[in-house]
Amino acid sequence: MRRALLAALALPLGLTLAAADKDKDPPKAAPVVPPREGKSETIKLFDGKSLDGWEYNKDLWSVDADKGEIVGKNKDEVKVSTYCLTKRKFTDFRLTLKGKLVDGSEMHTGVCLWGAKAPEKGDDYTYAGHLVMFPSGWGMWDLYGREGKLGVDPEPGKKAGAGKQHDWNDLEILAQGNRIRAAANGVPIIDWRDPEPDRIKEGPLGLQLHSLKMPQEVRFKDITVTTFPPEDKLLTVKDK
Repeated sequence: MRRALLAALALPLGLTLAAADKDKDPPKAAPVVPPREGKSETIKLFDGKSLDGWEYNKDLWSVDADKGEIVGKNKDEVKVSTYCLTKRKFTDFRLTLKGKLVDGSEMHTGVCLWGAKAPEKGDDYTYAGHLVMFPSGWGMWDLYGREGKLGVDPEPGKKAGAGKQHDWNDLEILAQGNRIRAAANGVPIIDWRDPEPDRIKEGPLGLQLHSLKMPQEVRFKDITVTTFPPEDKLLTVKDK
């Protein structure tokens, strides 16, 4: 009797599981969107002395002019991740910069791109778009979209940033078409195409101060962007 009951239950259960698997959408293959064309120029986004050309929460972002560094710092809770954003917008570019998580801070920071300000999320300078993360968490995130996850392996970033949790990390981000490549400390860490290129927007670049109840401090310097870069490769990768 028991065997007959189990056999009777197994058939509909198997059919149910098979139907559920059948209903699952397979992962989307990313189309290849070629690099966009435009004027190529190299721009120093930060002059080391002021935040001209940027917009930000003045209570949280400042400049250490003696060291030539942008400083994001909070003492009280940051309820919504906030960004120091370029006023100028970009699509295809090569960005190089140095970023540092100050000793005592453990939350990751990052660089946002291909999106827009999203004040409806609770902060005038928060961002909806793509995020390249470092150094407590590596990989990429979709800010306010696709449940956040973009399926980018964090392990290459962790290896490239080993020993630099509270030291300067040299970053290069190359965005062309629907492809994002990135290098950290001379090592390639990301090569990803967006399977939904309609999500890509011409938008500001931004430096992240993450939502956090605890005090934290992040610093950035040597920030340069080249629009519509002629080279189709990462330039900071060290020869082996």
